[in-house]
Amino acid sequence: MKQSAGARFRAALEQRPLIVPGVFNALTARMAERSGFRAVYQSGAALSAGLAAVPDIGLITQTEFADQGRYLAQAIKIPLICDADTGFGEPSVVERTVELYEGAGMAGLHLEDQQMPKRCGHLSGKSLVATSAMVAKLQAAVSARRDADFVLIARTDARAVVGLEEALERASAYVEAGADMIFPEALESRDEFARFAEEISVPLIANMTEFGKSPLLSARELADAGIAAVLFPVTIFRVAMKVAETALSQLAAEGTQQKFIEQMQTRAELYNLINYQPELSTSSTQSFAKE
Repeated sequence: MKQSAGARFRAALEQRPLIVPGVFNALTARMAERSGFRAVYQSGAALSAGLAAVPDIGLITQTEFADQGRYLAQAIKIPLICDADTGFGEPSVVERTVELYEGAGMAGLHLEDQQMPKRCGHLSGKSLVATSAMVAKLQAAVSARRDADFVLIARTDARAVVGLEEALERASAYVEAGADMIFPEALESRDEFARFAEEISVPLIANMTEFGKSPLLSARELADAGIAAVLFPVTIFRVAMKVAETALSQLAAEGTQQKFIEQMQTRAELYNLINYQPELSTSSTQSFAKE
């Protein structure tokens, strides 16, 4: 019997550290798979910016997340986990979010304990829902999943708002409510990651986003501190956007792409990535036409 996406993610967690790059479309998901990564991630920040050129403040809907995630999941065999913001509403809405994500082929999602409008986890000015409200959302998520292996990750943004001790208290409550993993956002040192690993009984996932509050520790350093998985949520997106910006500037200034041809993915490389063999396609089309 084929393993579910959630089961495959749980299996991947057994070999630590699990490095999970953010991918912003189906092609980058497939590139990550071919590069040897064992899981990938759909970031709300990258999706908001890349899909609609809007900030990551809860403007992208649950159906947009699920629809885009479906493209990613269908393009790869490795598991995909996905940002689910605050669950997009109250517990009844969280139930539908889980159903949509699981139905789209994702391995799991993470919910955060911010109030709406939410903010990027590494920005100031966040506010939190009551612990009891987040617990209710997690309980709703547990009851909604059809596959017991679908991974429910509870993210707490409490460290930057009310401090490390309450962040730990909230994390413990979320584990009791049924969270399979904890995502402690915006921790400020290796010691803080290690403290979480010592006190929280489920696997932890760390966010190594650039230009944020957390030091950019390596996956090995985090694993040595007890962290199971490491997200690089917008690393590839940021690199791709910077390269695109440079290429557009050169094209606007010079009216030719000659200087950056060697930096491009070739036609053959693209066709290989999308499993397209034009000579076979043409032959097949001609054969069909004769019939």
